[in-house]
Amino acid sequence: MAGNELSRRSQKILHAVVTEYLQGGDAVGSRTVTRRHDLGLSPATVRNVMADLEEMGLLEQRHTSAGRVPTASGLRFFIDSLLKVRGLTPREKDEIRERVIAPTPDEVVQKASRLLSDLTHHAAVILAPDPDQQRLERIEFIPLRDGKLIAVLVTTDGRIENRLLLEDVEPLRLERIHNYLNQLLSGMTIDEVRERVIRELAQDKNQYDEAVALALRLGHAVFVSQPERSADVVITGQANLLDGVQPDRIRDLLRTLEDKETLVRLLDRTRQADGLQVFLGTETAMQALSSSSVVAMSYGPEETPIGALAVIGPMRMNYGKVMSVVDFTADTVSQLLADLGRGGNS
Repeated sequence: MAGNELSRRSQKILHAVVTEYLQGGDAVGSRTVTRRHDLGLSPATVRNVMADLEEMGLLEQRHTSAGRVPTASGLRFFIDSLLKVRGLTPREKDEIRERVIAPTPDEVVQKASRLLSDLTHHAAVILAPDPDQQRLERIEFIPLRDGKLIAVLVTTDGRIENRLLLEDVEPLRLERIHNYLNQLLSGMTIDEVRERVIRELAQDKNQYDEAVALALRLGHAVFVSQPERSADVVITGQANLLDGVQPDRIRDLLRTLEDKETLVRLLDRTRQADGLQVFLGTETAMQALSSSSVVAMSYGPEETPIGALAVIGPMRMNYGKVMSVVDFTADTVSQLLADLGRGGNS
């Protein structure tokens, strides 16, 4: 719904009702609105406007003679059009930086997850950097005694991964292989490396240079033949999500948090979208989260985000605080991973 479909008076009253509901959790009556918000309106006028907002599907009255609470549509309008997100103070920003800084990308993600849960008192979920979006710095092959090789992959963000290959290659030939593959592939994402190796293998000219053919065969064994790796999901503060939840829904919630593929799908939607995302209830496309909200943000290079982080809590959460914490934490993680990547290149 566009903002101009509601009068200024209606917007102020909707803002007052949603604010009171998010703070206290109780149905909000007209007298509460007039007493706590300087609107210059009588309770009768506020009641009439609240009734209009109910007809529009933005408020609902769950019990006769009780006050009203926002619907999912009312919350969506509030977040999109009425909410003013308070920026974090310099001290709050410094705390986030200090608590998230770490020497490796994995530790940055782990610390960010704990931080989000601690600061918001909700569950935190982070989609770790997509392995296929990591950039290769160099590859080396180390021969073993039993006719095998260990392929050592070093990425620009400092990650090191070892892969075992059943290949018997003379050690003296490995230096040329290292030089060729590193010159060909260094700086590419693992996705790009995979495509390049397949393309080079298809070139007839590469079949006649024995060393090049061997190098590409080894590259294929490392990057193409190996099973594709899925991004890891880090979850912290699951217990926070169960506060106030009906017992019959707890099992579904826990099962959803344990379902890695489901969480990856949700966070992938964020990774592919622009800016801060807020999913309310059914917008999460998860039955178990139909009464929950998800505030999420991608991180990494703006043009190619490599992961996403999110806070999952009840529909009645402090959206202003959670959104500002998620936003700044995503920026901090992006900066720290970029710094680690530059360090890896030096």
